[in-house]
Amino acid sequence: MMSLKNSIKHIFFSIVKRISWKYYASNNLIDSKMKWGFVNSNQDKLPRVRISNTAILQNKPGIDMADNVFVGHFAVLDGSGGLSIGEGTQIAAHACIISHSSHIAIRLYGDDYTTVGEGDKIGFIRKKTTVGKFVFIGTGAKILPGVTIGNYAVIGAGAIVVSDISEFSIVVGNPARVIGDTRKLDASFLSEYPSLQVSYLKEMAN
Repeated sequence: MMSLKNSIKHIFFSIVKRISWKYYASNNLIDSKMKWGFVNSNQDKLPRVRISNTAILQNKPGIDMADNVFVGHFAVLDGSGGLSIGEGTQIAAHACIISHSSHIAIRLYGDDYTTVGEGDKIGFIRKKTTVGKFVFIGTGAKILPGVTIGNYAVIGAGAIVVSDISEFSIVVGNPARVIGDTRKLDASFLSEYPSLQVSYLKEMAN
């Protein structure tokens, strides 16, 4: 368990890093790049994972992802309560996936909030957040603690996801609501490009 001092230090430097990257990027003083490779919580090496050098991975040991995941510029992934990301999922720029919430504890403790260890705080919520395989999470979307997103779903840009999303769903809005099915979206492409049916059907069978 991270000590209170180290937790505050980690949060502080995460905020400073985010602000600094935004400043330097907006003034064309840095070149955002993708880093290849990731070592997950089981110490498995995942060579096809791509993570932006401007992304923030908070409580990294709690983040478990499969290979071929893409994490875009300035995205935030929070492993505090546990975060699982399936193979082939793409997370666009400025998206945020959260697995903890402190707002209840802050109100309960008031000025004493910082004097209580993170693991001892009443009302400090940790809930595992799960993202299935080949999910697309659009720019600026927010996934809240405890949510499960099913395989092959599409989360629209700016959507706020507060409850579970079933497989193949296309969702938009705040709170996110279902407006379509990725299988219907895919059907026209598979009809026009039948050679893709081999890889598509192979994936659906797994």
